[in-house]
Amino acid sequence: MEIAQVRIRPAREADLPAINRIYNDEILHGTATWDTEPWSEARRLAWWQAHGDGLQPVLAAESPDGRLLGFAYLTFVSDKPGWRFTREDTIYLDPAARGLGLGRHLLAALLDEARRIGVRTVLASITATNTASIRLHERLGFERVGVLRSAGYKFGRWLDTCYYQLDLGEPPPGAPAWDTPVGRAT
Repeated sequence: MEIAQVRIRPAREADLPAINRIYNDEILHGTATWDTEPWSEARRLAWWQAHGDGLQPVLAAESPDGRLLGFAYLTFVSDKPGWRFTREDTIYLDPAARGLGLGRHLLAALLDEARRIGVRTVLASITATNTASIRLHERLGFERVGVLRSAGYKFGRWLDTCYYQLDLGEPPPGAPAWDTPVGRAT
């Protein structure tokens, strides 16, 4: 499969079983997430509903035959109004779709969405051993701004997380983030 054939599009509620399958695989087998128990369908639906405001976009990567290969999304960092221009990015790929360049296409599309809604700063919290994600973020201009040592514990070991940041510049007047309501849930 060629990456040029993959379609990046807004995720749909019908994608939730595949999103959950990809995420739960990482819970069980990887350290990109520090969740330790698979998500239920109800929890995934609640997550979806929390991202349905247009200010926390969710994107899907779809193969030519309609199979979901990965997803990416932006999340509010804080519910305090001064943080309304900052989001955290998250990307997960189906294990069979890793190493093909799909992460770059998903993250680039997500950054386009961030610019569209008026985000200034995008953060990434990346497990220090996740060199593929670190390289991806660095290639797209993210800079390492800190490390939290032994911040997480999974699979019987302590894990560090690296924080990366990308400044997208001043959001244009009238961009949706300017009007983000106070008291958003994180």
